[in-house]
Amino acid sequence: MSAPREIELKLECDGPDLAALASHPLLQGEGTAEHVTSTYFDTAGRDLRAAGLTLRVRRQGDRRVQTVKAGFGEGAALFDRSEWESEIAGDRPDVSALAGTPVARLLDKAGSPDLEPQFSSVVMRTARSVSHGTARIGATLDEGRIETPQGDAPLCELELELEAGDPADLFAMAQSLAETVSLRLGVQSKSERGFARLEDRWRRPSKAGAVVLPEEATAAQAFRLVAQACLRHLRFNEAVFLAGRDPEALHQIRVALRRLRSAFSLFKPILAQDPRSDSLRDEIKRVTEPFGRARNLDVFLETTLPAEIARRPDEPGLQDLRERLVAERDRAHDAVLATLASPEWRSLLLDLVTWIETGPWLSLAAPPERDASARSFAAQVLERFRRRVKRRGRHLARLDPEARHRVRIAAKKLRYGADFFASLYPAKKARKRHKAFASALSDLQDHLGALNDLATAHAVMAGLADGEAGGRPASGAALFAAGLTAADGEARTDALLEAAAEAHEDLIDVKPFWR
Repeated sequence: MSAPREIELKLECDGPDLAALASHPLLQGEGTAEHVTSTYFDTAGRDLRAAGLTLRVRRQGDRRVQTVKAGFGEGAALFDRSEWESEIAGDRPDVSALAGTPVARLLDKAGSPDLEPQFSSVVMRTARSVSHGTARIGATLDEGRIETPQGDAPLCELELELEAGDPADLFAMAQSLAETVSLRLGVQSKSERGFARLEDRWRRPSKAGAVVLPEEATAAQAFRLVAQACLRHLRFNEAVFLAGRDPEALHQIRVALRRLRSAFSLFKPILAQDPRSDSLRDEIKRVTEPFGRARNLDVFLETTLPAEIARRPDEPGLQDLRERLVAERDRAHDAVLATLASPEWRSLLLDLVTWIETGPWLSLAAPPERDASARSFAAQVLERFRRRVKRRGRHLARLDPEARHRVRIAAKKLRYGADFFASLYPAKKARKRHKAFASALSDLQDHLGALNDLATAHAVMAGLADGEAGGRPASGAALFAAGLTAADGEARTDALLEAAAEAHEDLIDVKPFWR
């Protein structure tokens, strides 16, 4: 039994693209095709899943291979996983072959250690070893389904695993394939897909999970783990939005993008020498510009307008306003879907993962911070952004909207930084301080967010008269209702400003958890 590290990239495709992928010149050569069934096991309480572990027994012809994998918990790397593999005799797990793996230790502690089948994947697998640049790459194409008691899910994916050579050539091959085949970055393992079906989560939006950084991590390793966690969060919710236009999924897509762009800012000391850093961050902002308008309309229709209707139930123009904005929201969602379906978007995500894993920032003359401990780097970064929030938020109640917006952006980056780096401060006292710090930051963000919602509501209503986004000008009743909504919002501004100023003072009084 061995415990090697594997570096792999998973790419998802749709059924119609399978033929083009199978016949692609980069995927030719001798290979094998066989029917593969993998059954995933866990305890009745799903203790393995809770610990970020998977256990499967794979049937390939006459062989039975038992595999334990670790590393796809929240915050884990996209491309590096620990793996323990053994050939066994039967279709059920061989407990004796688990010795030396995390599963054995976990089963010793579990109250009900018996292992039960959870679901299976059934695929036709075509595997071959190919060359690209200096690398030997295992290319595995799976077509089939995941079978669960709650229903089946189609499966079509290509996995590229580095067997030897430069990892940069693996990512270069993926980019070349994506030029002619519609491939998406894959972030879910088969086990994650199966459990999502079992738990009826596969169409639900998901919030960002905790980022767990190893105690010995360098700043460079921390950036890679943080950026990968942001991409996982993004792709989970992208799939949900594509399936059903869920407004919360769109919100979580934007949260993931803000977290990613904040990571670029927080880690700027180790990225600044690579000009690709700024260009990628700017490209993310440019490509996702339509997402902001769609989200503003979602907030107005789901929060601002219902509150106004509750205040003025007899105002008929509010229903006219709602009908008008629902149509505009549909057009805005169409624009988001067009972006997510575009080759430009798919290419951008592959460019991002390629740069994160193999970009010049890793090979250029290293700034001293890059290879320093993540913990010392985090303390410097958090201190700098805390000072920024403190300075920008002075006399907050008297600031104009643009200045308040800058405070809000700085507070967001500080909040994301506190989330990213929290695991580096595991002591009880630090955890207690982190909880208080995060709570104070959340209060400030809530009040600044409410003020920002008022500003975006004004922007939404300002576009009504001139038929923004291609629609006809709003009716007089809708415009009158928009004016009432704006006036009622303005009446809340002073109270929100006072609350935001108090929240800012409370935040500055909280002891930083990194000191």
